[in-house]
Formats: sequence, structure tokens, C-alpha cells
Amino acid sequence: MAMEITQFLLAAQSADARIRTEAEANLRQFQEQNAPSFLLSLSVELANNEKPTESRTLAGIVLKNSLDAKDAVTKEHLARQWMTIDISIISQIKDLLLRTLGSPVSEARHTSAQVIAKIASIDIPRKQWTGLIGSLLNNMTQRDNPAGLKQSTLETLGYVCEEISHQDLGQDEVNNVLTAVVQGMNLAENSPEVRLAATRALYNALEFAQTNFENEMERNYIMKMICETALSKEVDIRQAAFECLASIASRYYEVLEPYMQALFELTSNAVKGDEEAVALQAIEFWSSICDEEIELQEFESGESGDSVPHSRFIEKALTSLVPMLLETLLKQEENLDQDDNIWNIAMAGGTCLELVARTVGDAILPLVMPFVEANIVKPDWHCREAATFAFGSIIEGPTIEQLSGLVHAGLDFLLRLMKDENNHVKDTTAWTLSRIFEFLHHPARGFSVISPDNLPRVVEVLLEGTKDAPNVAEKVCCAIYHLCQGYEEAGTSSSLFTPYVPAIIECLLSTASRPDGDDSRLRSTAYESVNAVVRCSNIVETSQIIVQLLPVIMNKLGQTLELQIVSSDDKEKQGDLQASFCGVLQVIIQKLSSVEETKRFILEAADQIMLLFLRVFACRSSTVHEEAMLAIGALAYATGYHFEKYLPELYKYLEMGLQNFEEYQVCAITVGVVGDICRALDDKALQYCDGIMNHLMKDLSSEALHRSVKPPIFSVFGDIALAIGEHFEKYTPYAVQMMQGAAELCARMDSSANDDELLEYGNQLKCSIFEAYSGILQGFKNSKPHVMLPYAQHILQFVELVLRETHRDDSVTNAAVAALGDVADVLGPNIKQLFGDLAFIDAFLQECLQSDDEQLRTTAAWTLERIRRIMES
Repeated sequence: MAMEITQFLLAAQSADARIRTEAEANLRQFQEQNAPSFLLSLSVELANNEKPTESRTLAGIVLKNSLDAKDAVTKEHLARQWMTIDISIISQIKDLLLRTLGSPVSEARHTSAQVIAKIASIDIPRKQWTGLIGSLLNNMTQRDNPAGLKQSTLETLGYVCEEISHQDLGQDEVNNVLTAVVQGMNLAENSPEVRLAATRALYNALEFAQTNFENEMERNYIMKMICETALSKEVDIRQAAFECLASIASRYYEVLEPYMQALFELTSNAVKGDEEAVALQAIEFWSSICDEEIELQEFESGESGDSVPHSRFIEKALTSLVPMLLETLLKQEENLDQDDNIWNIAMAGGTCLELVARTVGDAILPLVMPFVEANIVKPDWHCREAATFAFGSIIEGPTIEQLSGLVHAGLDFLLRLMKDENNHVKDTTAWTLSRIFEFLHHPARGFSVISPDNLPRVVEVLLEGTKDAPNVAEKVCCAIYHLCQGYEEAGTSSSLFTPYVPAIIECLLSTASRPDGDDSRLRSTAYESVNAVVRCSNIVETSQIIVQLLPVIMNKLGQTLELQIVSSDDKEKQGDLQASFCGVLQVIIQKLSSVEETKRFILEAADQIMLLFLRVFACRSSTVHEEAMLAIGALAYATGYHFEKYLPELYKYLEMGLQNFEEYQVCAITVGVVGDICRALDDKALQYCDGIMNHLMKDLSSEALHRSVKPPIFSVFGDIALAIGEHFEKYTPYAVQMMQGAAELCARMDSSANDDELLEYGNQLKCSIFEAYSGILQGFKNSKPHVMLPYAQHILQFVELVLRETHRDDSVTNAAVAALGDVADVLGPNIKQLFGDLAFIDAFLQECLQSDDEQLRTTAAWTLERIRRIMES
């Protein structure tokens, strides 16, 4: 039974906070007491043309939010709640929503379209509301239906296609939807509002059109309609049409050949003369083509199989495409704040040029370098900035041999441009230098544009650049970061860099302390660059510098604890500073503890460092919590069993982290740190293991915890078992039960599914299960190996299941082969019969011995030797 709720909805929008709060409480109480009646009342309000627009719109929004949420757990809960509602109430709600699509009030129609799509996302995959698509299509076929109804129907179709999977509709339904949508784009028959809704709906329906795009006649018709729509006189319709073309470039690259000449002319005209919103989408079309061809090139060296043919559209269009993109670089916006998040035609053109360079390699240089040389010396700053942007955009793609000469010749000129009078030019020059150091400065691999001759000048210019405007200084810090990064693991080459380390660190610390450090992420980038200097420097030559840096950073972290916090901005700034300082301390701890000669400095300062971290935890900021936890993991590794004395104070924060489901990254990092601590303490961690295992088990059982945290938990089971050995026995039945449940989940996953995120999760889960088994087996090896005998058959079955998969990640193969070896190593002759049944595994290990992966060959050889030892016993 619906209730009258208009007054509550209007009051909930009152300017008076007291009235607003009371109305919100009343609505919430109604929802909690009778959710079905609440949803029906909202639908009645939304459908009633006599009601105020404000109350109807809010009713629709509340209704939508009662069906859907960003958080996956809440979303699932709301969907289950909807499924429990009586079918007669659900039918009434659906009828009201469909009726609202014909409302004369556009806001009500729009909101209703969104709500219908949310219900469809719950019902259609469950084969409920099978008549929805038919009802919507009827709205389109009735000639006398008003334009508003057709517009909102097309909008609904678009939203529904966005919400559901292409597997949820039959091909007949797909055909009918596409027919209705494409007809809605027809200029002669429809108003601009209908055509815009139709074009946007087509964008969402393209995922469903695989079969239609395989049919030449249907494909020709769809492409013809899109191309005609891209010439509409309305800007937003043209923009929507080009969005469709960019999507088609990604989804249906293999069938584009016949249309490419027309598409080049269409996109070229848009880039050169259309409104920016349209031009951006036209450039996006070519960026999408590049993405496809880069991916095809990556796979060309591997198995070809039934791969998509590589049509080399970029190569064929190169001589026309590159000049068009270079022209966009000259269209910078005047007096624009230097903000990396600004997206305009010059940024889009430069990004596309980067992708073109990666697609065609050396072939781009003759087309871009004349533009660079002609413009870089011109008095107009637009030309100098465009030239530098063009040069920076093509650094990744061409071969080192072709680029190094050009960069060597141009480096001094770029360094001089860092003194340019124009901020935009300096900003882009610093970005270009950063890319040069990122891609062309790798002494460890035998090539670098940096030499003993030019390094002093490079460092001098960069240090001077850190004093420039915040946007320029931030890019300079990035350049310093990549300059340092090049010397990581560079052997004797890193000695060239050592004399500059003190001045660079001092300069970066000074930069991070600038009053305008909050602008353009300058402060955080400066500290990230300090991290790079410490991480990449030669420890033998720079140990004293890093030792002196340790108390400086500790002091700065201590000062943040004394800051006066009177506003949320103060709190945020304190959190950002603490996160940066904890990050620097983590890198210093790792660096100084990497060699015995300097580890003592960490051991001497460990008490003070730990005290600071504990005080930081008391500030209650999730970002800081993450960084401090990571630094604590490094400290545990450095101090080993000495870390035990910190656990009584630290333990409560570990518990808080393990229970932090909402900020799941904090939970994941805490899980990793628990593993670090257990590895450091061995059996000294025993007294805390009951509590830790209890929390880990709860985490695995919780539906509220993000799934990405669960694989690391299994890995930590292995760490704990290795640390406490035979004492893990009491946890084994519970831990293995969880691991077997996860293994069954892996078995149900479709490894050939076209869902990269799910495949990645499956790989992480399999790896972590194998790592857990390896750790538990090795933990029992010297005392109670028999504990794992009842689980041996399941482990071997899971190994075989995973090794039989065709789409398998290398890390999974390594982990599976290692776990197999651990089973044989620890359980020995007791499981001889099990190995006798697994001829497949012997054949697989022989294959692994031929692998290009040295680690896999070594692990396979060891595993094979352990199995043979059993078979010969």
C-alpha cells in the first residue's frame, strides 16, 4: 500500500537544516519499517504528474539509491532485498516506472529511465522482467507516440545496455534494440532530442552488436547512420556519434578496413574545424586504433592462432595523421592554469602522438623532427611549447639507435629552454626531460644519454628548476626521480651520480618545504624523488649521507605530531606530511639494512623510529596508516627477532588494520606486514598467533571485505606456519578448509573468460593457495609432517587441475610446481601411491625443464628429483 510522502520529500530539500534532518529521519524510518511500501510510494510519487517536480525527482533518486550502490557488498545486499519483495508490488512499481517515461516533465522521465535500468540489472540476468525490452520497443514503433516518450525510451534502452551483460539478451532482442536505436538516429523522422538519445543508446548497445558487425549488410547500415549522424548540425549529437566511432575502433577493429578512408576524412575535418568536444572524440578514434595495433604488435611475436588481422591503419595514414596531430599541439589555451587534469585538444593530440610513436616506431621521426626544429626557435611561445611537446611525445617508440643521436644533439637546447620566459614552455620542457631520463637513461642496460660530460650541467639545471613555479618544479622533481632511477643496479656507473647526492637531497627537502608545496602535488613529488635518490644511490659511497638523513626525517615526522589541528584541511595536511615522511623512512630503513655495515644505524634508532610510528597511528588517518605499516614491515625485516619488544604496543594497531574492511587497502597492507613480522620473529610470534589467526579467518569469511585482500591472507598462513612450525597444527584444519573452499572457487572460474580482472584475481588466488600449502608443509617438515597427510590428495588434485589449464600465468605455474615439490619433499614415501597415478605431472615437469624461465627450470628439476626419490624408495 502506497503512502503520501510528498511533504517529506519537499521538506528533505529545505534550506532549514532542522526541517531537512527531521524529514530525512522520517523517510529513513518508513524505509526501515516497510521497504516494499516505501519503494511503491516513491514510484507513485515519481509517476504522478500532479506532484511538484522537486518531490518527483527526489523520489526517483531515492528509489534508484535503494536499488544500487557503488560499494559491491551494499549493492549485493540491496539486490537481494529487492528480490524478496512480493511480485504484485514489484509489478506495480515497474508499471508506474514505464508509465513515467511518457511524463511531460523531462526530469521525471530521465530519473525513471535510470531506475528502470537499475531494476533491469537485477532482474534480467535472473530471467525476470522478460517483457521489458518488448515494452520499450513498443514505445518506439507506435507512430503517434510523443517525442518525449521516444527520447526517454531510447535513454532507458541505453542505460539498460550499460547495466547488463551482452549474454543477458537473445540475438532477436539485440536485433530489435539496434533497429530501434538506429531508426531513432534518423534525421528525417526524429527531433534532435530523440536523435541524441538514440546515438547515446547506440554507444551503450555496441557491446551487444558482435553478430551484427559480422554481417556486412547490417554493419554497412550501422556505419552509414553513424557517419551521417557525425555530420549533424547539433554539436552534442556529433560528439555522441564520434564517441560511437571511437568505441567501434576498439571493439570491431578487424572489420574497419572498408570504412577507413571515409573515417579519416570525417575525423580529420572534425579535428581541424569542429567544436573542441567533437574534435576530442575524433582524436580519441585514432588513439583507440593505436591501442589496438600496439596490442596486436605485442602478440605478433607470440602464437598467432585465430588472432585479429593487423591492418596497419596507423602506418597507412601516417603521412596525413601526424601533421594533423602536430597542428593540434599549437592550439594551447591562453592563460590556462598549469593543471595536469585539464583535457583539451592540445593534450589529446599529444597523447595520440605518443601512441602513434609507440605504434610505428622509427617511422614517426622524419615527420615530427622537422616540426620540432622549425618551431623550437620561434618567438611565439605557442610554437616553442608545441615543439617541445612533440619531441617529448615521441620519446617512447622509436629505437634507441635512432633517438639517441637526436637527444644528444637536443639535450643542451632543452636545458637552455628551462630558462625560457614562458611558464608553459618550461613546464613542457621539464616533462620532456623527465621522459628522456625515463626511457633513454639506463646505464644498467648499457645505454644512456647522460655522460660524465653532461651530468654536471643536467644536475645544475634541475636543481635550479626546483625553485621555479610549482607546476614546473613538480615536473623537475619527476625528472630528478627518473634520473636517479636510471642508476638503480647500475654498478660502477652509479658512482658518477654519488657526488651530486647530498646537493640533490638538500634541494628536494627545501623544495618540499616551500609554502606553495601543496600546489601541483609539488611536496609529495619532491619526497617521492627523495625516495628515489636514497633507493638508487650506491650504498657503499652514500651510506654517511643516508645515515645523516635519518634523524632529519625522524625530526620532521616528530614535528607533524605537534601541529595545531583546528580544521579538516589541517588534518589532511598533517596526514599527507606523515605519509610522505613514513614513506621516506621506509626507504631509508630498507637501504641501510641492506648491508651489514650500516644495519647497526637502524638497530640503534629502532626504538625512536617505532615510537614515532606508534604516535602516528594514534592520529587515525588511513593514508598514514598504510605508509606507517609498510615502514613497520621494513623495520621488522631489519631488526629481526629484536622486533618482539614492540609487539605489545603495536598489536592493537595490527588488529585495527585487520578489521578495517572499509579501507581495504589498509587491511591488505596490514596482512602483508603481519607476514613480515612473523618471518622476522619466528616462534617468538607464537603468543600473538591465536588472535592473528582469528582475525584472518574472520576476514576470509566476511562478504564485506574486498576480495583482493583474500589472496594475501592465504600467503600469510604460509608465513605463520613457517614461523611457528609444529605449533601451527591447531590452526591447520580451519586454514586448510578455507584453502580448499578457495580452490573450489578457482575450479569454477572460467579461465577462458574475457574478464581480465577476474582472471587476474584467479591467478592471485591460485598462487596464494600454493604458497600457503608450501609454507605449511615446510613448517611441519622437521616435526610433524603426518599432519598434512590427509590433505595430500586434494593438494595434488588442485595442482593437476591448475596445470591442465591452457590460459595460465607463469607465476601460477611456478607456485604450483613448487607446492608439488614441497608435498613430495615433506610427505615422502607415504604418498608414493598418489604419485603413481599422476603420469600427466611427470610429462608436465619435463616440459617445464625446457622453459625459458630459469626459476621455473630450477624449481621443476628440484620437484622432479623429489618425486623420483619417492618412486625409487
